[in-house]
Amino acid sequence: MLKQFLQFKLSQKLSPQQIQLMKLIQLPTQAFEQRLKQEMEENPALETGKEADEFDDNFDEFDNSQDDYEDNEQIGEDINVDEYLSDDDIPDYRTQVSNYSADDEDRDIPFAAGTSFTQYLTAQLNTFRLSDDERDIAEFLVGSVDESGYIRRSLSDITDDLAFTQNVFTDEESIEKVLHVVHQLDPAGVGARHLQECLSIQLHRKEKNPDVELAIEIIDNAFDQFTKKHYKKLIQKFDISELQLKDAIDEIERLNPKPGGSYSGNNRIVEHIVPDFAIKIVDGELELTLNGRNAPELHVSREYSNMMKGYKEAKDKSKSQKDAVMFIKQKLDAAKWFIEAIKQRQQTLFVTMSAIMHYQKEYFLTGDERKLKPMILKDIADEIEMDVSTVSRVANSKYVDTPYGTKLIKEFFSESMTNDQGEEVSTREIKKILETVIEEENKRKPLTDEKLASILLEKGYPIARRTIAKYREQLDIPVARLRKKI
Repeated sequence: MLKQFLQFKLSQKLSPQQIQLMKLIQLPTQAFEQRLKQEMEENPALETGKEADEFDDNFDEFDNSQDDYEDNEQIGEDINVDEYLSDDDIPDYRTQVSNYSADDEDRDIPFAAGTSFTQYLTAQLNTFRLSDDERDIAEFLVGSVDESGYIRRSLSDITDDLAFTQNVFTDEESIEKVLHVVHQLDPAGVGARHLQECLSIQLHRKEKNPDVELAIEIIDNAFDQFTKKHYKKLIQKFDISELQLKDAIDEIERLNPKPGGSYSGNNRIVEHIVPDFAIKIVDGELELTLNGRNAPELHVSREYSNMMKGYKEAKDKSKSQKDAVMFIKQKLDAAKWFIEAIKQRQQTLFVTMSAIMHYQKEYFLTGDERKLKPMILKDIADEIEMDVSTVSRVANSKYVDTPYGTKLIKEFFSESMTNDQGEEVSTREIKKILETVIEEENKRKPLTDEKLASILLEKGYPIARRTIAKYREQLDIPVARLRKKI
């Protein structure tokens, strides 16, 4: 049975412009610069302030005043030519000067280039006498080394891959022989298949002495007991003193568990952190600035404005001219919106960070993480009268340069808990105290989670043992047994 009925529904929809603005706000500085570059390439009506001197004072970027909408000639039904022509005001970019000193902010993106880790290893193979097949195998093994310096594939898999991809037919014994050659490359330990082999390679290349020889015995024959820190069993197994074991462990701790990371010329993609904000202390007060690379000078192309003016003054308007002016209108609208979106982005970023700075004023003045107040996204959203999602977009991807280092903004947010005096304190403060207690513990007898909970209770923070374990894992601190030292 069919029937008709009316239904009233209240809904809120985001316009494409609002969605694009949210995406712009979320972008960190370098990603924003790439987005700006893309927009400049796609929209010829949009130009940077570097070319501002070519423009006459008669052309402003845009003017949104309602006066321009009155008594203007219409193109078709919806195009107002005068809306895209400026008045006699001098645009902002004409009043700015370029008298920057050498000490001013550098807005260029740094680039890095160099020899890749694989190329560095391959070049070293030239110092060995190898047959053609052995060289092919060696180069394949070098190509299988990951960023940490390990070969994490089985010899059987490598044998199959050599046959299918390199047309080299060999066996595991031959690959093992060439692998020993790879193990002689620098940095020491490269090409190992697991941590035990990596440490063993490095120890065998060290100058021999009693401590190194004992360390080799421990790694080669008692690696499992060493990783579990069963020191008493090691003392009994090798019939040594505690001091001898300590000296051998010191030798092991000097080794590099990730030899690939020690190559300074590694050509991996490096993410340069460019702070979006800077906070300085001037005469005891906090001063916030927005990175200048977030505030580009943009304006509308004079040529496009002249096209609109020429169309308005033309007496005979052909269909092709109308089509052209429709295209121009689209580009001018897009340029106009993008410039406005950039301004809104700058304002949103600055207002949000300013609210965070003032909320955590004590921390930014002292650098003491124990002074961080409990702060959630809603606290800042209510302060600046914006949506929580907007604050989240700013906090999750932006960095701020402080007197105490470059920090991710979301690190300043934390939940709260109540201490024994009924005061709300930040969980960051508790983690800092927990970290300090663990640093000061007796490493011969590390504190268990239960003991840590009782110590924090004495300090006025009633926290369960499970919560201590959670905070310890978040701080990347191992359990008591693995923190033990002799």
